[in-house]
Parts: sequence; C-alpha cells; structure tokens
Amino acid sequence: QVQLVESGGGAVQAGGSLRLSCAASGRTFNNYVMGWFRQAPGKEREFVGGIIWITGYTFYEHSVTGRFTISRDNARNTVYLQMNNLKPEDTAVYYCAARNTISVVRTSAEYNYWGQGTQVTVSS
Repeated sequence: QVQLVESGGGAVQAGGSLRLSCAASGRTFNNYVMGWFRQAPGKEREFVGGIIWITGYTFYEHSVTGRFTISRDNARNTVYLQMNNLKPEDTAVYYCAARNTISVVRTSAEYNYWGQGTQVTVSS
C-alpha cells in the first residue's frame, strides 16, 4: 500500500522560504512520477510541479517556475518542494501525489495516490 506523508508546512511572511517533504513508502518508486498540488480555500486543486523519480526530471507550473524547486532523495524515499520568494497567493494546502508511470503528468485526476496535505500560509 502506497503511503505519502507531507510535512514542513507553516506560516511565513512574503519573501520567505519553506521546504515541504513528502515521505513515500509501500513500494519502490523508480517507475513513478511524483507531483505537488495545492488547493486554496474556494478554489480548485492546481498543479504546482512534478518529478519523474528515476530520471530526476522536473516540470513546473508557470507561476512557480524560478521560485520552487522539486528534488528527491532516493535513500530516504522522500520528495522535496523547496519554495522561495513566497507570495500571499501561494497560500494553500499542499499535497503530494504519485502515479505509476514514467512520464510528465500535470492533471490531478491522473494521480493514484495522495497524501493528507500540509498547510502553507504566506502573509503580506
């Protein structure tokens, strides 16, 4: 059974940084793509970025490109979302997701497994 557990959320001021972690367990994730999504109150869940585990290839939503960086630690089976220069509009619950495929996946409906989410609040 795949389990994803996010951590690292919190409250920061605009311009600050946070690093979210997604600890993955239950199987080997070499054949998986891992995605980060976020959902603000009253809004739909939106794609933030992703990483193809075996290659380390990363892809991002336009509004976070240059500010957010995704990486993975094979030894810890953990994916990270480093968020710099945070803005109030980045405030949301952030989710980690996984799908058993080696390809770029940007749509939430295509991911099979989800974590419980972690809250990020950015004040101006």
